[in-house]
Amino acid sequence: MMTVEEAVTGRRSIRAFLPKPVPRELIERVLRIAGRAPSGSNVQPWHVWVLQGAARDEIVAEAVARYDRNELAQREYDYYPVKWREPYLARRRACGWGLYGTLGIGRADKSKMHAQHARNYAFFDAPVGLIFSIDRDLGRGSWLDYGMFLEAIMVAARQFGLETCPQAAWLSFHDLLQRRLGIPPDQTVVCGMSLGYPDAGEKVNTFTPERMKVEEFVTFVEELKD
Repeated sequence: MMTVEEAVTGRRSIRAFLPKPVPRELIERVLRIAGRAPSGSNVQPWHVWVLQGAARDEIVAEAVARYDRNELAQREYDYYPVKWREPYLARRRACGWGLYGTLGIGRADKSKMHAQHARNYAFFDAPVGLIFSIDRDLGRGSWLDYGMFLEAIMVAARQFGLETCPQAAWLSFHDLLQRRLGIPPDQTVVCGMSLGYPDAGEKVNTFTPERMKVEEFVTFVEELKD
């Protein structure tokens, strides 16, 4: 069994999955483990919609077709900055071009970029698609809690040989998800996530963006300012 360090540091966004089914009891076990994630006053603000089989395939077919027609809905919240600035712009570009470079997609290959992005809406062929929603009247703290819950899913899944890819891309089809899944109007879609067994033979799964060194984001305070 992997250590906590191995589970966290070995996690990456997987973008190619095997068609091997994931048993429902295993999905429930992963979500049960993740449900122990902390939340302020134990409000547990998460709602999870699990897509498998025909339901998953119908959502995928409609989303991919709409993406190809450029029929994206306006996102209900800004996941990314409205205006990018450094150092975040450079990190974003390094991640994007690093992924495309791994796949041999050049900056002028617009059609290949389109095809790769469209794979988001096929859950990268993962047999399980997870959609997350939250009550609209909850505050920023509950969204922070939600991040801990999502991380718990991604780490817990690895114990069972499963991997994941969290996906903000599904925000562009929140209307489709709310209509077809029956997500109540008083909830908003947070994100999606692919879940399944990774295809170790696919080159795309070798890509891992670099992380900052500890000294780049940590300040040890030994003396307080007056």
